Amino acid sequence: MIINCIIVDDEPLSLDLLEGYVNKTPFLNLIARCNNAFEAIEVINNSRIDLIFLDIQMPDLSGIELSKTLQKGPKIIFTTAFEQYALEGFKVEALDYLLKPISYPEFLTAANKAKKWFDLTSNISTVEDEQNSIFVKSEYRLVKIELNKVLYIEGLKDYVKIVSEDQDKAVLSLMSLKSLETKLPVTKFMRVHRSYIVHLDKITTIERNRIVFGKTYIPIADKYKDTFQEFLSKRFLK
Repeated sequence: MIINCIIVDDEPLSLDLLEGYVNKTPFLNLIARCNNAFEAIEVINNSRIDLIFLDIQMPDLSGIELSKTLQKGPKIIFTTAFEQYALEGFKVEALDYLLKPISYPEFLTAANKAKKWFDLTSNISTVEDEQNSIFVKSEYRLVKIELNKVLYIEGLKDYVKIVSEDQDKAVLSLMSLKSLETKLPVTKFMRVHRSYIVHLDKITTIERNRIVFGKTYIPIADKYKDTFQEFLSKRFLK
């Protein structure tokens, strides 16, 4: 499993160090490096982030304060120069706590701990995939969506458009793409662009870095290419 991660730290040297560590860890995919918590929030709102390497002491909004806003969002590994924050870090259910200066063996131990957690929850998600439908609000009604018939989902500002293979008309629902993404089985659906989630089993044609569904061409954004290529590599016959 590839883990999408971001690094959040207000110290450029720490960002450089951790970026180097992430890049040489095969199962980590760096989506972004952020200088502060507000940059991180923007990335989290627009990307599928699994893990955050998060500094605690930052101006305006600390790492602890940021973590409390995430609720059921990405998992966290704290990175800090101050040992006294360890207890507070674990109170917000961080996966690990790295004390600066951080060596690569220490980093890798924490990253492996995260991988074990995600591997475990991925197995749980596979069982949960047996629930193959959800209900969404549309035009004052609750509409049942059969997940195994969905082709793709498009984010349209405050709405999502759900396009299914057995429906002539797409279903529009007032919600964010990110909130719907958390309800979808991770083994079946993948975000490939800030505005699109696709059903992996429904992909039949890929052309010029775009997924083709009839007359609709869905671009694969740069930040999602590595994850999508990993999916393809498992199914590609040379």
